[in-house]
This record gives sequence, structure tokens and C-alpha cells, in this order.
Amino acid sequence: MKRIKEACLFQTVHFALKEDIPPTIAVRAVQEEYRHYKEQLDRKRIRYQITEEKTLPDGSIQIKVRKQVNEHPVGGYFEGQV
Repeated sequence: MKRIKEACLFQTVHFALKEDIPPTIAVRAVQEEYRHYKEQLDRKRIRYQITEEKTLPDGSIQIKVRKQVNEHPVGGYFEGQV
């Protein structure tokens, strides 16, 4: 029988601008979407670490994030041991 001892999900997420709205409004919408994304993780009590955050020249945001998978322990993933 196998059991998951530790689990972590590594993701690169790109919050892209919508093309059908003016650029200034699109940038604000992306910032709001990113803020909402982090609030949602907090509200769901998902452990996460944003390891990199970049605002790209067009105003979109790209992040690299480590997230807890389900309720599994994250072990050394969040301490940079893995």
C-alpha cells in the first residue's frame, strides 16, 4: 500500500491582460484578480509561498507559487529543502 507522506504543487501563474478593454483598466483588473487569488488561498486555508513575482512590461503579473495539495503535509518543501 502506498501513502503520500509529503506533497506540494509548484505552479507558474500568469495573470494576463484582457485585450478587449483599455490598457489602464486591464492592468487594474489584473491587479484585482491577483489580490483576489491570494485572498481565496487564505480563505481556503491553503498553505502557499509566492517564490517569485514579476510585473511584465505589458502590466500583466506572473508568479511562481508553491501550494499545499489537499491536506497533505508539506514537509521540507516550504523550507527550501527540496
